[in-house]
Amino acid sequence: MTPHDFLSILSRAAILKTTPRHCFTEENRKESVADHSWRTALMAMLLSGEPEFQDTDMNKVIRMCLIHDLGETFTGDVPTFEKTDTDVHNEDALFFDWVRSFPEAQRQEWLELLDEMGKMETKEARTFKAFDKLEAVISHNESDLATWLPLEYDLQFTYGKENVQFSEYLKALSSCIDEWTTKKIAGHATL
Repeated sequence: MTPHDFLSILSRAAILKTTPRHCFTEENRKESVADHSWRTALMAMLLSGEPEFQDTDMNKVIRMCLIHDLGETFTGDVPTFEKTDTDVHNEDALFFDWVRSFPEAQRQEWLELLDEMGKMETKEARTFKAFDKLEAVISHNESDLATWLPLEYDLQFTYGKENVQFSEYLKALSSCIDEWTTKKIAGHATL
């Protein structure tokens, strides 16, 4: 990879630092897509030592977490409850076209990761997807309740539930998040 290629990829990725997501992280500051991607990768690192994940290549999961939303550098973030099939197709097409422009080694690695993520057949892909969904729910719990849309009160309890079913640890984590959500809605914002 030439230094020019390296800087070009990093410059495109940097767009995620200022691409807002739907969720607020603090008063008057929306979460960025980079905030979300970083924390999904941190989730993988934190759980890499858990017995249930000993047979999971968490370095691969971290890589998936780091690249999974880079298509949003082209389209911006569209909240899941507004995203259409057309939005998904457009984002994927732009992202894959960009990746195909990479030097061979990086292109091959990223296309293999994206293919695995899309098929959702491996424990690594399922783990990444669960982290992606759970991180969003955690972020909403950290947001001021005044920033929630009415539909999010129910969505907090359903979003990503199907993605954690393969893992006892992640089902327990999801239940813990649900308890937190219940307390938050009841006016007891602490975990």
